[in-house]
Amino acid sequence: MEILSSSFLQKYAPNHSVTPSPPILLHFKISSVKIDEKYVPHKPTRTILRHRNRTASVENHPKKPPHEQRTRKINRRKKNSFLTLIFNVLDNFISDFLDPPLRPSIDPEHVLSGNFSPVAELPPTACSVVHGSLPPSLSGAYIRNGPNPQFIPRGPYHLFDGDGMLHAVTISGGRATFCSRFVKTYKYNLERETGYPVILNVFSAFTGLFPSLARCCVTLGRFLAGEYDPNCGVGGANTSLAMISGKLFALEESDLPYRVKLTSDGDIITLGRHEPFGAPFMTMTAHPKIDGETGEAFAFRHSISKPFLTYFRINAEGIKLPEIPIFSLNQASLIHDFAITQNYAVFPDTQILIKPEEVLKGRPPLTIDLEKMPRLGIIRRYAENDGEMWWAEVPGLNVMHAANAWEEDGGDTIVMVVSNVTPVEHVLERMDLIHSSFEIIEIDVRSKSVRRRSVSTRSLDFAVINPAYVGKKSRYVYAAVGGPMPKIAGVVKLDLSLSTTGDCTVACHLYPPGCYGGEPFFVPKEDNNPTTAEEEDDGYLVTYVHDENTKESKFLVMDPKSPNLEIIAAVKLPGRVPYGFHGIFVPYSQLKNL
Repeated sequence: MEILSSSFLQKYAPNHSVTPSPPILLHFKISSVKIDEKYVPHKPTRTILRHRNRTASVENHPKKPPHEQRTRKINRRKKNSFLTLIFNVLDNFISDFLDPPLRPSIDPEHVLSGNFSPVAELPPTACSVVHGSLPPSLSGAYIRNGPNPQFIPRGPYHLFDGDGMLHAVTISGGRATFCSRFVKTYKYNLERETGYPVILNVFSAFTGLFPSLARCCVTLGRFLAGEYDPNCGVGGANTSLAMISGKLFALEESDLPYRVKLTSDGDIITLGRHEPFGAPFMTMTAHPKIDGETGEAFAFRHSISKPFLTYFRINAEGIKLPEIPIFSLNQASLIHDFAITQNYAVFPDTQILIKPEEVLKGRPPLTIDLEKMPRLGIIRRYAENDGEMWWAEVPGLNVMHAANAWEEDGGDTIVMVVSNVTPVEHVLERMDLIHSSFEIIEIDVRSKSVRRRSVSTRSLDFAVINPAYVGKKSRYVYAAVGGPMPKIAGVVKLDLSLSTTGDCTVACHLYPPGCYGGEPFFVPKEDNNPTTAEEEDDGYLVTYVHDENTKESKFLVMDPKSPNLEIIAAVKLPGRVPYGFHGIFVPYSQLKNL
């Protein structure tokens, strides 16, 4: 869940630094360790050390994407320069002597502990089914995204930082193959070639006035020295995946999407940054909405300058249509997700604000304004300008994820199913104290009023539906149970037809003690699933789960129709899967055409 867009660097590039880099000279502790064959937990030390950064092999593509070619040119020129040595020394000095004691939320020894610690890439490897059997009708690939820093940071690091890594299980004929690969973004390739972090981690870099100002100066120096080009993108593509116009993308909202594909043997290849979805310095949400009937994708980007929100759609042929800047949003706020219906798009305006000027005061640019009134913005799905946008105030509603939305009463009522973070002030610092309230929101289009009700007493997030029902009335929702957040203790099935009677949980599967999972994903049994109420839950639930006792990770297939979401099959994975964010299942019929 990356929050700040690359427009932050565009406007404030002279005022930003990067995370600490590897030690080059003596008398400074190591700032990062390259992850190659095996991850070894890193402990900060002031011992005088040197280390070499090994280089792992990369896929043998016929032609490197343009951003990789530019990366190699920059690196060959700058890698051993005297200025680079100076920047590294200054980075070490900031972390060693200027940073205050790190808060747990940005202390890498805390954030990257246990199964949050990063792993190395793993080529396609056969797996063993250790429980049940993989259904013959389950054919394709489950791929999940998440942050996995290629360097172990010594300085500040937040859970939302990190390079994107895709973990894929490819299933065919009852057999499974597992693979883990970094998304080869411009950021990843640049830092891999130079051997140290270069691009700023905006969630964690600002720890006080003096270290913030010092990092501003170092960042300005790196930028002027030509170590990186912000026009090539600054994001790690670490949040989610989406199929748009028959192409597969890894996404993060601080950059444009990166196109990826799976090979016939289950390997993952990054094809490059997809600039047709925006200009070089633009961004795109990590949560586009795909209409299964029309093939259209609906998306947005947010910015730190007006327009703070821009809405657009991509047609079934993959062509981005004219954008609609939303000028009625009067300040930059966190808009991580949104929803569409047959005729509308709905955007949450939360109490989480983005204020870049806070950086100059030594504070993080993300702030919480409890005095602000949260709102929902409603605009016609095919609007031609923002004059059709209107806002409804909703006290206490801070939407992080929207499971679905649809229309009722002949289009006079918009129904949304969302997760509401409470208390919002803990959203970045103490996620373990968050209760994610799962709610139904009803918007009266005529009176512009809002009603809401909770549908579960549990803390639920990362909710999914049968993807054939996006923008249409859906009965079932499958959500992850906070254990507490950011860990996931299980999965529940909600029957929204029971929402007026209280808690509408109809099935639940909690993992054994010491086991935690991630977002579930619903896979219809048939590619062309009929959208009838009787067939809506006819399919499978898939997810990853990790046993912290045995240190083993598994791929689970569950029966969504059983009262306890019975495990149909469990596949022991040859590599550990760190806890992450969002995933997707790509059926074989689409997989072969990527």
